Amino acid sequence: MSTAALAQQALKGVDLGTSRIVLATLKGETVALKTQLNAFVELPYSKMTEQMLLRENILHRVEGDRIYAYGNRADEFAKFLESDARRPMQSGLLNPSEPKNLEIMEALIESLCGRATKGEKVCLSVPSAPSERSPDLIYHEQSMLSIFQRLGYQAQPVNEGLAVVYAELKDANFTGIGMSFGGGMCNMCLAYLGLPVLTIATTRAGDYIDMSAASVTGETPTTVRLHKENAAETGFGLEAAAGSAIDRALSIYYGDTIETAALALQSALQDTRRLPRFTGPVPVVCAGGTALARNFLPKLQATLRATELPITLGDVTLAKDPMSATAKGALVGAMLNM
Repeated sequence: MSTAALAQQALKGVDLGTSRIVLATLKGETVALKTQLNAFVELPYSKMTEQMLLRENILHRVEGDRIYAYGNRADEFAKFLESDARRPMQSGLLNPSEPKNLEIMEALIESLCGRATKGEKVCLSVPSAPSERSPDLIYHEQSMLSIFQRLGYQAQPVNEGLAVVYAELKDANFTGIGMSFGGGMCNMCLAYLGLPVLTIATTRAGDYIDMSAASVTGETPTTVRLHKENAAETGFGLEAAAGSAIDRALSIYYGDTIETAALALQSALQDTRRLPRFTGPVPVVCAGGTALARNFLPKLQATLRATELPITLGDVTLAKDPMSATAKGALVGAMLNM
């Protein structure tokens, strides 16, 4: 294997999402993916509970008379306890009301990425921030960089929307609009030849949809989210005449989320004084778990077409794998920029 190829094997891309953390690495010529749910539950300590967690290979840590189980199985415990799993992140950034936010984030990141070997580099996704949350973004970004540095990595951030462009728009010379509909935010980036022209975000995304639908139906956000994510069983989709009360509420708040993103994009483009001279229609690609709902793409396409924008849009498409696009784009960012 060449020196350049070996160097690429030492690169990692990480999507630090509110809902999930995704790791992308190169294994030969293919991209390997690993993921962990970005959540945890607190349990009273008992030897039996600890033995069960060890037997089931569930990520956990013991602190005094408490056990913290985190990662992919956290939801199972939350549902069993009839409560919601706790979240280290909220609305795309560190959760200020969660005292264990950094501790759990570091544990999750180490479980996915491990400690760095010599020369390993990582590119990690960071969101844009609404203007009023700019200081929060600075704290979040620096805190995440510090975690990776403590684990021995050379770390560099990449905007989440730009990462979607890197992952999906190589054939368009990395020119277009990347939209990442995640759990905490909808991140958007207009890029020209791989350079970000504008980056924006709204806080109406998956968590907003779940919490709003839960509020009007009397269900817990976890119940609503599992109903949404288990669409093969529940039949959920963005149909005009949705069935259950949860379906109807979800459809309404999905529509509001898409409309909010389109209007935010319109406002940002109109406020940008010098847009590049695009040689043709600008492609749009969307990613993120929130974009997986049935009929999401037609709804987004119709909303964007109905929104007056100062640029001509080309095809509006869904990423090949919406859940991993940001991590794959972060890996591309590491290849291009590190």
